[in-house]
Amino acid sequence: MRSSRHRPLLATFLAALVVVAAGPGLTGAPSAAASAAAAPVRIMPLGDSITGSPGCWRSLLWNQLQNAGYTDIDFVGTLNAQSCALTHDADNEGHGGFQATATADQNLLPGWLAATRPDIVVMHFGTNDVWSSIAPDTLLAAYTKLVGQMRAANPSMKVLVAQLIPINPSSCAECAARTVAFNQRIPAWAQGITTAQSPVTVVDQWTGFDSATDTYDGVHPNASGDAKMAARWYPALSSLLTPGDPGDPGDPGSGGCSAAFRAVSVWQDGYQGEVTVTNTSSTAAISSWTVNLTLPAGSRVTQVWNGAQTGTTVRNAGWNGTVPAGASTTFGFLASTSAAAGTPSVTAACSAS
Repeated sequence: MRSSRHRPLLATFLAALVVVAAGPGLTGAPSAAASAAAAPVRIMPLGDSITGSPGCWRSLLWNQLQNAGYTDIDFVGTLNAQSCALTHDADNEGHGGFQATATADQNLLPGWLAATRPDIVVMHFGTNDVWSSIAPDTLLAAYTKLVGQMRAANPSMKVLVAQLIPINPSSCAECAARTVAFNQRIPAWAQGITTAQSPVTVVDQWTGFDSATDTYDGVHPNASGDAKMAARWYPALSSLLTPGDPGDPGDPGSGGCSAAFRAVSVWQDGYQGEVTVTNTSSTAAISSWTVNLTLPAGSRVTQVWNGAQTGTTVRNAGWNGTVPAGASTTFGFLASTSAAAGTPSVTAACSAS
């Protein structure tokens, strides 16, 4: 009896010790809301091989966001591929050969969501369905199911859905027209499913993309295609993040640019490179650009065309400085190297005005 009578006094004393130990103005552990506010925004790139094999538009997009000051982000996914030239957060959910319809039918997405807990999904998914002549109604029903699964995992999920890049593989004469027909259906579908809590935003990846020059096989993006895809994702994605200063060169309303390197040819003591410069703004043209190249040790630029070189810095030539919003231009160069033959590790950083 005596011990039970003293338990409330002991509990009160221990509680007072906790408050004293916490120090003036502290109330103990941070609240759940404060912890959530400090967490990075988790972004899942979702799709097929265009997203994940290797899907180097993700590396360009990651670096554009970082350079613009959007650093409190985390790309998430159960897959990870590091075969792109630019260092980046390579986590993704881009499954080569997968169909959106099969992914929905087999309920694959809930497991991926549970493992990665995204706040935003960036989805370019459906190319293999179009290639397989799956009807637009069936594919849109799969989209609806996938979005429902996203919202079940996170009621405030933000979803960016691409109108697919054009494809024209040699084995599918009808694929180009099927892609157009499906893309035309996406905006109305998105308008019907979007909500204030969980908006679905359509990102036009089709306009301005040329399957002849922006892919290496009629389907998968090359360096210029990757740059175009990243430039289209950037304004829509950055608008969901903490915005930068209005004059930030990475701001989608101002003239910013990205640069993507591609090794055209490699030999024992040198290589030929091509850099695609893309205007990352959705509204404003740029009038000049500068690219700073970071070359492998022992490498030296010996010749540049379609640009003016000073050391490892290349500025636009007189005729290709003006680049419309979302458009691209290229320059090429030759470089010598003391390293053994192999794909050179070159990074390119772009600034514009």
